Amino acid sequence: MPRARGAAGFTLVEVLIALAITAFVSTIAYNSLSTALAGVESMRRVADRTYEVNRAWMIISRDLRQFAARPIRDEFGEREPAMQGGPAARFALSFTRSGWHNPNAHPRSNLQRVNYRLEGEALWRDSYPVLDRAGDTAPQSVKLLDGVEYLELGFLGSLNAAQPEGNSATLDTSNWAESWVADTSNPDSTLAPPVVVQLSVQLTGWGEMRRLYELPQL
Repeated sequence: MPRARGAAGFTLVEVLIALAITAFVSTIAYNSLSTALAGVESMRRVADRTYEVNRAWMIISRDLRQFAARPIRDEFGEREPAMQGGPAARFALSFTRSGWHNPNAHPRSNLQRVNYRLEGEALWRDSYPVLDRAGDTAPQSVKLLDGVEYLELGFLGSLNAAQPEGNSATLDTSNWAESWVADTSNPDSTLAPPVVVQLSVQLTGWGEMRRLYELPQL
């Protein structure tokens, strides 16, 4: 009996080879897509972190550039200088600033007391509704930044003390104070504000960042 012509199909070997090629191409495509998505996610995390860091520095810079030489009284009735900070102080940095926005024209001052403190590896900013606080005055606390391994400050009482000797272009930091606090042994003593404040932070994955701020001379 004659064999039918033109009806030949794929052999089992050909089908298996086609399936293997399809699986191989699919694997390459999936891996490429997965790598691309991981790259996009990594870029998003970097962008988010960059925004957080820049936002934190912007807030700190805004506060310090609006420094106001106004002492206050804390919730215990104790007098606090216009600025204090460092390891010997209650907060890492505490000072009075001007320019407190008042869009609703509330009957209050445009001055505001702010504190910066490190809690764990988080940098917080506290702000108070009044300058001279009562015992029940609570601050508004905002977390500025996570992943802060340490926060160090330096205070300079005179610009002349930071001038380098000779022709050196390196800033002399030997006369910088790590703490700026009032003399508690003399309740009547006053503490003039520094002229320059230096902030150094160590950020996880970023390393050390340092900023210098010359305070407005009022």
